[in-house]
Amino acid sequence: MNEKIKEDNYKIFALLSKYLNDAPDFVEKEEVDGIAESGVSSEYAFAVILAAAFELDIVDNTGDRDLFHNYFKKMIHQLNVNEYYNNPYYKNIIIPTMKVGKSELKYEKYKPFEGFVCNDIMPNKAGRHIPQIGFFDVEFKFPAILENERIWMTVTPNEIETMKEAVDQAYGNVLTFGLGLGYYAYMVSEKENVESVTVIDSNQDVINLFTSYILPQFKHAGKIKIIKSDAFEYAQKHMPKGNYDFVFTDIWHDVSDGIDSYLQMKQYEKTCPNTQFSYWIEKSILCYL
Repeated sequence: MNEKIKEDNYKIFALLSKYLNDAPDFVEKEEVDGIAESGVSSEYAFAVILAAAFELDIVDNTGDRDLFHNYFKKMIHQLNVNEYYNNPYYKNIIIPTMKVGKSELKYEKYKPFEGFVCNDIMPNKAGRHIPQIGFFDVEFKFPAILENERIWMTVTPNEIETMKEAVDQAYGNVLTFGLGLGYYAYMVSEKENVESVTVIDSNQDVINLFTSYILPQFKHAGKIKIIKSDAFEYAQKHMPKGNYDFVFTDIWHDVSDGIDSYLQMKQYEKTCPNTQFSYWIEKSILCYL
């Protein structure tokens, strides 16, 4: 990877980080519709508005125009709410508004045209790391767990997309580190070739919320076993004796806090040579390693 591409990657991530953290609802429907009237897609209109907000001159500045072409046109995606509302978890699991300890269970929402990460970073052959940003043209509600009033765990399009492979590959006796709202546990428990799902989590409040209000809605709740434990302690002391066929790890919030945990958990693979391992947002994490 040459230095220019490294600089471009860094610039895109810096711009997007500020946008997503400070003003993810910056883009408005009226602006998108106004540009789309010229015959371009809503995705392209969204990208143009975002580029302008980043003070990029995509008309007269060659560097800015190249940046737009190499990243923005492959980065922005308009998503269909029905595709996600028809997901089995969304269709069959009802999330009550509930608070236990410092953990709160509720629905949060994306506003129309609010931007959010919707999938793993997409690296290309040239070495460009292209983030994947989605938006809906209508409001979208999603389940969430808040810790001290901060969103900590969710089931959003990003989780759904980035867990597809780990759901598809799971079989036999499955071990998963990280409970969250039980999305992964639910999806794999629905598979005929999955016999059991052991879930490791260290947060008793989250476990209590799940076992009281979500697990009873699982069609195959009998497959689920929850163990309160530190993930690394369990991986070291108990995982080798568990005869697990498939292990999925999801114990980080995003790439920034996931790299060290990912590398540590990878070390335990050698203790289970016959087990298949998978890690949440591993493709994105590898872009930083």
